[in-house]
Amino acid sequence: MFRRAVCPGSFDPITNGHLDIIERASRLYDVVHVAVLVNKSKKGMFTVEERIAMIEEITAQYGNVKVESHAGLLVDYCKDREIPAIVKGLRAVSDFDYELQMAQMNHGLTGVETLFVPTSPTYSFLSSSLVKEVATLGGDVSHLVPELVFRRLTERIAERSAGQTD
Repeated sequence: MFRRAVCPGSFDPITNGHLDIIERASRLYDVVHVAVLVNKSKKGMFTVEERIAMIEEITAQYGNVKVESHAGLLVDYCKDREIPAIVKGLRAVSDFDYELQMAQMNHGLTGVETLFVPTSPTYSFLSSSLVKEVATLGGDVSHLVPELVFRRLTERIAERSAGQTD
């Protein structure tokens, strides 16, 4: 019997903060599923398939991370795969307020447990939205995302800029 958990998120793009939580979960669990959650109402910087490919490449070194997309309730993802635990990173007290409600709802629906992992202080301010905003405005985010993500983010911003001037 394997100890299994899921780290969910949109990961658009994955940041060093996300990677920190996934890496730590990979040391605690035999198998860590990274669920790239699909939100059809949001237009992402990267497609779900691009996000999955980047995460797979970045996390390959851990050897026990499986990356998939999921549309729908996270508890259904967990139930379908017999995953008893969700691992969530917390950056601040404000994250806890929201995540506690989600954890209680998820547990009430299916009994799945949520484990909160405090984010490293180095990444306590970090979010995908902030990374995209700073990068789009020309700021250096190379220290906030894995090198592969930085390259792809820079390319994507350049493509979008070129598309606006044509």
